[in-house]
Amino acid sequence: MQNILQLYNEFGIYISGGLLLLILILFIIIVASKRSIKRIDNRLKKLTRGIDNTNIEELVKSYMGKVEESVRETDEVKKMYLDIQGKVNQCIQNVSIIRYKAFDDVGSDLSFSIAMLDNNKDGVVLTSIYGRSESTTYAKPIDKGISRYDLSSEEETVLKNSINKIL
Repeated sequence: MQNILQLYNEFGIYISGGLLLLILILFIIIVASKRSIKRIDNRLKKLTRGIDNTNIEELVKSYMGKVEESVRETDEVKKMYLDIQGKVNQCIQNVSIIRYKAFDDVGSDLSFSIAMLDNNKDGVVLTSIYGRSESTTYAKPIDKGISRYDLSSEEETVLKNSINKIL
């Protein structure tokens, strides 16, 4: 015991200084730890703001449910879009018309041809030929831009004009 007291008397100032230095270092560590904890606490509050008494796991689960619901709704909207797009492609969208004189003895351009096609180049060419004593109207189906029936030059012109609107 006396050896310890003798050592303390000789090196007491150094021991006390070392302990004070150790206390100062520990104090600095405590202050830095409190600052880090405060920053983490602020981040946690920002993360869970607006939610009372809810832990993060419940919060994440509720957000995942909302994400899954959004994905489901997006898939439904995609299906509706594809259905509508298919219907729109089958609607008449490209129309071309030409008026002309079918006969030299008839005044004005009273005869006409109309091509009406969808985006698949399917549709019809309507032609009306006006004469002094009679008028005739007929239709020729168009399938993928081609008619099974012979087309007059006017009908070919309106068909080409209508097809060019698709491209």
